[in-house]
Amino acid sequence: MTEEHSAEIAIIGGTGVYDPEIIEDSREVKVYTPYGAPSDLVSLGTYEGKRVAFIPRHGRGHQIPPHMINARANIWALKELGVKSIVASSAVGSLREDYAPGDLVITDQFIDRTKKRLDTFYEGGQLCHISSADPICPELHDFYVDHAGKLGLKVHPTGTYVCVEGPRFSTRAESRLFRQWEADIIGMTLYPECVLAREAEICYVSVAMVTDYDVWADKPVSTHEILDTLGKNSANFRRLIMESIPDIPEERNCGCCEALKYANL
Repeated sequence: MTEEHSAEIAIIGGTGVYDPEIIEDSREVKVYTPYGAPSDLVSLGTYEGKRVAFIPRHGRGHQIPPHMINARANIWALKELGVKSIVASSAVGSLREDYAPGDLVITDQFIDRTKKRLDTFYEGGQLCHISSADPICPELHDFYVDHAGKLGLKVHPTGTYVCVEGPRFSTRAESRLFRQWEADIIGMTLYPECVLAREAEICYVSVAMVTDYDVWADKPVSTHEILDTLGKNSANFRRLIMESIPDIPEERNCGCCEALKYANL
């Protein structure tokens, strides 16, 4: 694999997070996978000495709904390009009063409420029971908590993410139930992305921005509200992710790189 066709770090996200103008020698590549086409072409380039890959989770122009994202192809493509660390951005609703719109959350746990997503690379022949006790890379998690603090951004260092199937938003009854479960945020994209990254032995961290209070707060969620909050706070979101890239540790002592050691039968 040549350097121009590889990357150390990948960003999975959408508009407002990745700034292609600050990436040097940017080029788009098509990666073929056993699981079909990824969400889009992968952009490769260099940012302050680090090789970076970017893939828009929902495709160019945000055309792929959350329940139709080919997460297996996306993660496989990044693995093929040599990626060791993934920084995944997402927009989430809040299930707590103190997690306010515009706040950032470094997710550390999830509850899976999806229904029909393909969530493993192992479908027969060789079995794999990957551990998801701590689904987020602990080193990358702590790194982003510290980095956000240094930038003076309002960040919550923990967050249990309820991942729903989508594309619809929750009913009031569902939202209140998730609060009873003591979950913190709700979204549609964390799962199965993070588990597939673990199967691929790639470090993975989820950096989320709260865009709204979910409907437990007796105010229906609207796409307009979400986009408005993202627009007002995208600079902080982009700053947190892009300015962190040069300082992401190259040495991995977290165990993600040998996650399959005790998982394969």
